[in-house]
Amino acid sequence: MDYSTNVTYLSLEGHVELEKYRYVYFVTALSVYMLITCCNAVVIYVIYTNERLHEPMYIFIAALLCNSLFVAAGLYPKLLSDLLSEKQIISHGACLFQAFWIYTNGGSEFALLAAMAYDRYVSICKPLQYATLMKMSTVKRILFFCWFVPSCEMGISIILTYRPLCKYKLNRIYCNAHSVAKLSCGDITVVNLYGLSALTIVVCPPVMFVIYSYIRIIEVCLKNSKDFRRKALQTCFPHLFVFTCFSITACFEVVNSRFEGNVPHLLTVILSIENSVIPPLINPIIYGLKLQEIWNRIKGMIWKKKMHNFAD
Repeated sequence: MDYSTNVTYLSLEGHVELEKYRYVYFVTALSVYMLITCCNAVVIYVIYTNERLHEPMYIFIAALLCNSLFVAAGLYPKLLSDLLSEKQIISHGACLFQAFWIYTNGGSEFALLAAMAYDRYVSICKPLQYATLMKMSTVKRILFFCWFVPSCEMGISIILTYRPLCKYKLNRIYCNAHSVAKLSCGDITVVNLYGLSALTIVVCPPVMFVIYSYIRIIEVCLKNSKDFRRKALQTCFPHLFVFTCFSITACFEVVNSRFEGNVPHLLTVILSIENSVIPPLINPIIYGLKLQEIWNRIKGMIWKKKMHNFAD
């Protein structure tokens, strides 16, 4: 607590041997942040500047990559600042906002992946109704829903978590609502119950819908030609791969946050940060390389740049 300003500060004590590896951590984190920003921004730019890609599937991809940038922006600037600071501290309010931002966008990622599964389901299983079911107005409503609902659920969680603290040391490198709640005075049963309920609502319906969508897609594919199955696989594989990677890393983070004290500290740090490293790096690479339309546009940009440099 800073009594001169009446602001409560938390100490982030999750860093491992920071004094010894400070600059190694900083260069690594900065490199990852720049890679995430550049890779995601390139694919978003390609989709934005090519009208032929202004279709629901590509709009959902751009939204997913924007979400990755939001998550990275909520973590890396503060992390980079801490790595070069003598004290790794954050105000109570800023800590809760960081938790709200990161976990809202985590919930939004599940919702966006479910929306993408719905788009593929309609495209493959109901192709004649695709134009009617996936109008641009429908896409806009889905995108609004994907960000609005998780933000409301996480907002309520943060309100419940915002209470006087009895402890001020957070054994993490960034803020997590459940970890902050454990520092508060008094009983946190209500916070825990709401957190588990919100987690169930955010995760289970999207996961179940994605599974259902792919069961229906497989059924349709089995009734059609090899060429049909090949095209379906070409558009579905990137989504399925990204969904699987994100689900696994999100599961690790949830388990890690709930059993923090029972896991070796180094493993805790790795599990807590992998969800902000692996999906944001993998998503643009998978969609940029596996979807031919996007990859062709990226190659075209690179070729034009080379020709322009050669002409100069």
